[in-house]
Amino acid sequence: MADLFVRQNSGNNPIYQSKQYSEGRPNYPQELFHFILSNTPSHELAWDAGTGTGQVASSLAKLYKNVIATDISPKQLEFAEKLANITYQCTSPSMSMEELQKKVGSESTFDLVTIAQAMHWFHLPTFYQQVKWLLKKPNGVIAAWCYTTPEVNPTVDSLFQRFYTIDAGPYWKSGPSLESPRETVEQRYETIDFPFEPVEGHEHTGPFRFNIEKVMDLEGYFTYLRSWSAYEIAKQKGVELVTSSVVEEFSRAWSEDGKIQKTVIFPIYLRMGKVGLPS
Repeated sequence: MADLFVRQNSGNNPIYQSKQYSEGRPNYPQELFHFILSNTPSHELAWDAGTGTGQVASSLAKLYKNVIATDISPKQLEFAEKLANITYQCTSPSMSMEELQKKVGSESTFDLVTIAQAMHWFHLPTFYQQVKWLLKKPNGVIAAWCYTTPEVNPTVDSLFQRFYTIDAGPYWKSGPSLESPRETVEQRYETIDFPFEPVEGHEHTGPFRFNIEKVMDLEGYFTYLRSWSAYEIAKQKGVELVTSSVVEEFSRAWSEDGKIQKTVIFPIYLRMGKVGLPS
């Protein structure tokens, strides 16, 4: 379902890349999880698809009785937090219904399916078929979200936009949809196919806006940049995106206000819906 994650971790140093991902990516706010929790009638069982290093699974484990967390990268899963009520499973890139039953669960048994910053890489018709098969009818919930580019201050953000679009731009891998994965994220998941019903109390399926706030120094900011799939693809092609000149430019911009650490904001956009009754 997400072939790029295989390529990301088949380069020269997959453990290094997974470590960068684990350390560089921001943590999601509890406000987001409590919003999802409040819109899920039952809290027995959740599936976190594309769990990566288990950031979402760890948060869900505090709110749901049991969590199944899957990813196609064994190296990513090595860095996931191990908790008693989380079962991690490494799955194949194109998971069959047989594998789904074996590694994830049975029909109509899940209260929640989550997928964070990954749905734009999936083959959605197949994924949605599996989601609808697993979720309890009619009120099982799917919650899918992405976050867009970080916001620091006008000086750093202007430099970032040039780096993101010009330097890294050629290395954002195209996915299975007509839009590229990055375009889907930049559209805040507004344009992504999402065939689910609004949950009770809501008139639409989103996107609902939240913010991640992460305190970073410049090295942490670079770690985030190096966690990108575009960075790893460039690296595999022999191109270093975070060059000495890039480091120098960002260092000047970062130190302009005299503050070593800064609060970086990542806007989150959540699509959420219930499965409904079979048609």
